[in-house]
Amino acid sequence: MTLRSILARGIGKTSAPVVPARLAAEQATQRIAFDQVSLTRENRGVLNNIHFSADEARIGILGVNGSGKSTLLRLMIGLVTPSGGTVTVDGLNPRRDAVTVRNRTGFMFQTPDNQIVCPIVEEDLAFGLKARGLTPDGIAARIEASLVRLGIAGLAKRRVHELSGGERQLVALAGVLTRAPTTILFDEPTSQLDLANRNRFQRLLAGMSEQAIVATHDLELVEDFDRVLVIDGGRLVVDALPAEAVARYRELCQ
Repeated sequence: MTLRSILARGIGKTSAPVVPARLAAEQATQRIAFDQVSLTRENRGVLNNIHFSADEARIGILGVNGSGKSTLLRLMIGLVTPSGGTVTVDGLNPRRDAVTVRNRTGFMFQTPDNQIVCPIVEEDLAFGLKARGLTPDGIAARIEASLVRLGIAGLAKRRVHELSGGERQLVALAGVLTRAPTTILFDEPTSQLDLANRNRFQRLLAGMSEQAIVATHDLELVEDFDRVLVIDGGRLVVDALPAEAVARYRELCQ
């Protein structure tokens, strides 16, 4: 079924997302390694001697606002350069090997509008694919697959400014999925969602086949993750399974 035929059938509202079952044993992941990484801005320490190596399918990063958790994500994709130490993604330097790392690694900003650049949904999803040399049919196929997977095929021809916050987030995620990444980095993905959309996102995340690294202060979101890091004052203070990490995080917040 083509995107055109789906739209012709009049699917005009968001349907339930169709996602593959998560099979962690078969899931492709990348190894993210921080080796004594520090970051200083305007003579202020943002991160201090962060050291870990992780390749689990679901990795959470907990921390209060300003703790440095979002900065970790930006280092992973090369949007920020460390002041000291090294960051590698499957052995690649995110700055020196930026094209390869970003082809394999998607990034979801906290605010979807920061990554949606075109007024019409399907135009926005096509925007990032045109530079990859795909044929028009190839672009259309990727767009269709991403929209159907997320249950939002009916939004293809909608104007972005007409969409709800939850719908815009799904459109932004569809844009990431069209590029077929191995890993997706999520920066505070539930902070601007109402309860219904927050729960929908959690179900969607649980079923994704991609590796997910999520910076958040939503404790319920990370309950079923494989590993959780806690950042406090720019330092990695906990690296543990979810139950222990959440308990320690609650103590820090008291």
